[in-house]
Amino acid sequence: MMSSIEQLWENYQLPIRNALHFSRGASFKIELSPADSAGYKILEEFDLESDLSLNPDWVSDIDGLCSVVLDGGDLLWAGEGSYGSEGFVARLNREKSLIWTVFLEESNPFQEIHLQGSTACFVSTSGVRLRVNIDNPLLGALRENAH
Repeated sequence: MMSSIEQLWENYQLPIRNALHFSRGASFKIELSPADSAGYKILEEFDLESDLSLNPDWVSDIDGLCSVVLDGGDLLWAGEGSYGSEGFVARLNREKSLIWTVFLEESNPFQEIHLQGSTACFVSTSGVRLRVNIDNPLLGALRENAH
């Protein structure tokens, strides 16, 4: 059975919320944090199913603007949401199924991807930079006092 995030992804949609989602169903609230090396912080895990049951229409249509093919066939993909201020970044498998994605309400569209080893730097049209460990986006972004 597909998770809620996988079902949305199949329709090129993501929840309108600053969050990191994994295809297996785990979702984390995040915030932009330009002073941190990753450019974002993980705040806490939340229940996406519950959020969507309360606000089923609170989703944004997404469209890719750039991509990078990884060794082995996976793909990094980034772009925009329905509103001009929104942006997303994602890793997909070779079948274009979601592995993980980050959606931001106030980043502007992501238009550049720079890959160095297992770290990708995604750059938005407004200069927001996310430095993401593509194998585990939680690494480098966990809050020290997170529970």
